[in-house]
Parts: sequence; structure tokens; C-alpha cells
Amino acid sequence: MLHFNRCQHLKQIAQKCFSSTHVKTDKRAQLFLSRTFALAELRKSWHSIYSLVGDKNIILMGPPGAGKTTVARIIGQKLGCCVIDVDDDILEKTWNMSVSEKLQDVGNEQFLEEEGKAVLNFSASGSVISLTGSNPMHDASMRHLKKNGIIVYLDVPPIDIVSRLKLMKIDRIVGQNSGTSMKDLLKFRRQYYKKWYDTRVLCENGASPEEVADKVLNAVKRYQDVDSETFISTRHIWPKDCEQKVPTKFFSEAVTEGLAPDGGLFVPEKEFPKLNFGEWKSLVGATYVERAQILLEKCIHPADIPASRLGEMIETAYGENFACSKIAPVRHLSGNQFILELFHGPTGSFKDLSLQLMPHLFAHCIPPSCNYMILVATSGDTGSAVLNGFSRLSKKDKQRIAVATFFPEDGVSDFQKAQIIGSQNENGWAVGVKSDFDFCQTSIKRIFQDSDFTGFLTVEYGTVLSSANSINWGRLLPQVVYHASAYLDLVSQGFISFGSPVDVCIPTGNFGNILAAVYAKTMGIPIRKFICASNQNHVLTDFIKTGHYDLRERKLAQTFSPAIDILKSSNLERHLHLMANKDGQLMTRLFNQLEEQHHFQIEKILVEKIQQDFVADWCSEGECLAAIHSTYNTSGYILDPHTAVAKVVADRMQDKTCPVIVSSTAHYSKFAPAIMQALKIKEISQTSSSQVYLLSSYNALPPPHEALLERTKQQEKMGCQVCAADVNVLKSHVEKLAQNHFI
Repeated sequence: MLHFNRCQHLKQIAQKCFSSTHVKTDKRAQLFLSRTFALAELRKSWHSIYSLVGDKNIILMGPPGAGKTTVARIIGQKLGCCVIDVDDDILEKTWNMSVSEKLQDVGNEQFLEEEGKAVLNFSASGSVISLTGSNPMHDASMRHLKKNGIIVYLDVPPIDIVSRLKLMKIDRIVGQNSGTSMKDLLKFRRQYYKKWYDTRVLCENGASPEEVADKVLNAVKRYQDVDSETFISTRHIWPKDCEQKVPTKFFSEAVTEGLAPDGGLFVPEKEFPKLNFGEWKSLVGATYVERAQILLEKCIHPADIPASRLGEMIETAYGENFACSKIAPVRHLSGNQFILELFHGPTGSFKDLSLQLMPHLFAHCIPPSCNYMILVATSGDTGSAVLNGFSRLSKKDKQRIAVATFFPEDGVSDFQKAQIIGSQNENGWAVGVKSDFDFCQTSIKRIFQDSDFTGFLTVEYGTVLSSANSINWGRLLPQVVYHASAYLDLVSQGFISFGSPVDVCIPTGNFGNILAAVYAKTMGIPIRKFICASNQNHVLTDFIKTGHYDLRERKLAQTFSPAIDILKSSNLERHLHLMANKDGQLMTRLFNQLEEQHHFQIEKILVEKIQQDFVADWCSEGECLAAIHSTYNTSGYILDPHTAVAKVVADRMQDKTCPVIVSSTAHYSKFAPAIMQALKIKEISQTSSSQVYLLSSYNALPPPHEALLERTKQQEKMGCQVCAADVNVLKSHVEKLAQNHFI
């Protein structure tokens, strides 16, 4: 049965677009609503087709040796339904010969056609069907099967499959020609499995058929329950009456809306999904893309984004636009310290790990007929990353999604400023603001909560506002992957065994990056301590040590590490909400007090709970430069200023009893003046591009960032708009951009 809420959410978005009474006389708005309602009905039809209710089939897909037949029989016994093995019950009965004889008789290509024809002539309902390993290579037959069932992919690591096939004395399968290894053929086939499945079951080494069968049933149950994974605001106050309905959002709504209506941030209503020990171990040898797909599938319900479409997005996001094939490699620095390199994306910062994927998630989630204006506040790196990410959407999507980036005119490095300006494109613009990042971020939140202004935009320009800062769940979620991947890489490289603890040290301003590491631990990565590293704007460090978040008489200092020059940390609210057992009333009180009185104090018991996992300290400007200098002298590795802040704090706070992974959040060439000062290079040129080229001539690690070098050739020729520190002025820019792009 389909829950009515899931079918209605697109209608609600459309109604939000045109909530004004003017909609009654606006023919364009009425057309918009009717088209969006039609889409909602199509979505309802989709769920009706793919929900498993009595006459639908559970279809097990996977490579030869995955255990499909055995698992199917166990499920059939549990459900009391018919079990159909395609090999035994369809192919051999149709051909009157064994499958191996048929393959030998007709050859690979003809076999696939004959196999596909046999399946096309078959129909069943209410059954468990075990496919052959080659069925997914025939499109027409798979479409036929998919119409009446849920396809479950039994994902067994190739190395386990090869071992099983040897035990089964199978040395040849469909498609294997002379000279082709079994391992290569299995790898080739995965592209077909990824194309068709509705839900995946990770089959870790040693899992019994009974355990896999239970996993299949749980996966099917999750797939059916389209309303099971919802989001609430951090400021949601739980009703005393347990029968009263809780206002929740689906993933797609949380992504498109960005900020909750009450000013809070969206978080999962239930706990984060967990992987067991064996499932994590099966990911040790996986690529970053494979890890990302498996982890994000567990966090995004297929009713919001189907697994096959999510896979396409991930492969697009982490493709040729990353300079390193490992995407986020881990490098041993010295002793027990490791560097997680998060700067190999097109704009040279950790923001690329989210913002190459998030635009695709966003474009999929919004209604086809709705225009969206993304508002972004940046402390340096987010601006260019979001402009770059949204510029890579399809032409059609760029016509309905535009980006406005607001940055502190004098609060970012010269290179960052030039990079933001140079990243402007047909659907993205930059606006300098004569203030600091906190003003930009606070102003955007106020714009979101100004119902008169947002209503005006929707009626006049058919435009809805959203965000791409880490306040947006779709921006934060992909960051979980690289923290998990870093740990798996240490296991893969033999530095630790799985289950051994590590610490992480992260330069932190808005708390999003370190919060993503918390979520990775929640999913099962054994992180012992989270080390919060601050620069001179150490409000977070002070809070973790005392429980007092105090902005009174505290002025933002401009430092060598501008991306963490932040005083109002948005994502701290999400972590406090988690630590306070989802007490929305407390979050409302604390953050209203912060807004009105510029400080709040949490209770001692909550401080102690936070300090069980967190330690924190801060780094001076002199210590930052000294760390860059000493690290280069001892290892030939150049730290960017943010990473240097983290290393200083890690040296001071970590007890060296386990490895510590230091997040390197940007490539050093983005901060050339600070690096040249730290390395005592006297020939400091006047232009950021010449400084970058000079640094690239040094034989240092990490190597020069080619995309940044290329960007310097064009970015200094462009300009951008600059505005006063007035929220009404920012609104006028937003309106003008919406008018120019959407009308």
C-alpha cells in the first residue's frame, strides 16, 4: 500500500511556489501547478507498480556463484511462495538441453539472444525468481521482468566469486573468451548489474545463505516502505500526544528546501544506517566510487533517487574532473600522522567532494517545471565549488537552476576571490559583500525566512529559493563518504587492521566537515576522538572546552586560513541536537538566545557528553606559518594554512597511541602569499597567478594542481558585483538575478 504523504510531496512544493492569492488569476501559475500535479500522479503510479503486494516477484540478480538459487529457496520457504530458477525451470525446459550444452552449441552472442527470448516468453507473479548471471545483459528481457517485481542485487566481492567458482569447478561462463580472466569478466558484468537493480544486498565474506536471505527480505521491506526514512527540523518540538502527527520531510524535500521552515536544520528522524563488520571489510578493496554508491544508497531511499540513477550521478561526479583517480587519497606524512587529501577536485578544495555530486541530487529532486535560485554564502572555497558544480548540469537543468554566491569582499584570499569571480557562468554569479562571512550566512537565512519576499519571487518569477551550503543535507551527506573511505584506505594499505581505532583532526569553522566524520562513526567507522582545530576565531574550541558559546565582544579576525574565519557555526546545531537526544525545544531556546543575546550555555551533563568524543584547541598565525615551514623542511610536503592549523593542534592534542588522520581541506596554491611567507620566499609577485606558477616550480608534494593553474589564465580578466552589508540590498540582487535568468 502506498502512503498518501509520499505521493503528495511534489504537490506541496508546487503549492509553496504559488501560495499567494494572486495565483487564482495567474494563468502561468495555474499551468505550472497542473503540470506539477500531473508529475505527482506519475510518481504515485510508479510506487504502485514497484511496491511488492502479493502478485509481485522478488527477483534475485548477481554473478554466477553469488548463491542466488539457494537464497531464493530459503526466501520461498519463509514466504510460502513459488521459487523459479531461470536456468532449471525456464531455459533447460525450453531448450531440452543443459545450459552448458546450449552455450557450447551456439556460442556467446547467440546464447544471450536465445536466453533473452526464453525469458520474454515467461511470466510469473508472487514468486521468488533466481536469474542467471547473464540475464542482465539482455535489455528487453530485463525490462519485461522489472515490470512485475523488485530486482535485488546480491553484491558479492569478485575475489569471493572467483574462489566459489573454483570450488564449484566452473572455469567458463557466458561471455568468457580465450584470454579473458574470470576476474576481468566479472568486473565487466558489473555494469549490467548496476543498470537494473532496485535494491542491493552486500554479501560479505562468510555470510550464510540464511543471513543473506534475511538481508534480502529487509532490503525489500525497506524498498516497499517509501515513507520509512524521513527528516525533521532540529527545532522540531515533539508533541506530547503520541497520536499527533509529526511534521516530517522526505530526502528530496530536505534537499530542495535546504533550511527548515522554523529556521532549524534538517536531520534524519531515525538513526543513521549502520554497516556490520563484514560489510565494511568487503569495501576495503573497493574504489571511492563504489564505496560512495554503497554508503549513499543506505542513506537515500530509492523512492527519492533510484539506485541506478544515483550510481550514474556518482560516476559523473567523481570522474575525469578529479585529478587523482583515488578521489580522496590518504598519504602518510610522518610518525602516526596521515594526510587525507581532499583537494584533487576541479576547484582545489574539500568542497568539491560534495559539490560535484550535490547539484545532480538537487536537479533530480526538484519538480520538472519549477525554477530554483540557489543562494550560497562562502568563506572562500564554497563559492567557486558551487559555481563549478552547478555549471556541469545539463543545459535543461541549468535553465531552471541558477546560483548566486555571496562572499566577503575583503575576507577571502586573493586567489579565492579571483577563483570565485572566474567561476561565474551562464547560470551562476558572484556578489562581493562589504562584510564578513557570518553576515553573508545570517542574511541568507533571513532571506529564506522572509515569507513576503519568497512569495513575491515565486509569483513574479516562478522561482523558489534553496541553499547549497552545508546547512543543506544534500551538501553535507556526501562528505561522510570520504571520512569512511580514508579509514578503509589505511586498512587497505596495511597501516591498521579493520576495527583498530583512529583519531581525526579537522580544521573547523562551520562544523560541517567534522560532523560528517561523526556520521561516519555512527555508520560503523571506529573513530576514537574528533579533534577540532580552530584558528584565532576559536569560538568552537572554547565551546567544546566550556559549553559556553559566546560571541559577545568577539570580533572576527582575518587569518591565513579564511575558510574557517567563522564565528556562527551552523552545523553545531545538528550535533547538539544529536547529543541532546533530539530535543528540538532546547535547540530553539539555545539558538534563539544566540541570535538575541549572542551567547548560550549548555548544561554540564551535555558538555561532558560532547567531551567524551571531542577535544579541541586553536593555532596562532605564527604557529600556522611555522608548521608549513617545518613540514616542508622535514618531508618536502607543503601544507595549506588550514591543514597547518590542524597539524599544529594534532601535534598538541593527540596522544600518539593510534593513527590520526588530518584533513587537508585545500591545495596550498590557493594561499600562495601565506605559503611564500612561511617558506621565506622573498620574490613575492603582485598577481596571484604568478605566485601560483612560482610555487608550482618547486619540487614539492603534493604536485601542482593543474586545474588551478589553468584557471589562473582566465580568472583575473573577469569582474563581479559588489554590494553593501544590507540584507535588503542582497534581496535586490537576488530579485534581479531571478528576473534576468528565469524571465
